Amino acid sequence: MATETESTTDMNIGLALALGAAATIGALLMFIGAPDMTAAWGFAAAMIFSCLAVIGIHLY
Repeated sequence: MATETESTTDMNIGLALALGAAATIGALLMFIGAPDMTAAWGFAAAMIFSCLAVIGIHLY
């Protein structure tokens, strides 16, 4: 009888690291452009990329 094997990859870790780096850049952009519209775009980028990092971990 054939046994079923499960192959695992590290794609979820790499995806989370890449999106986490993008979220960190967004947070730095938010910190640098504090009282300006740049801070709002940095916050939006940080939130979007951090959510995508969590989704990427769960999907893969």
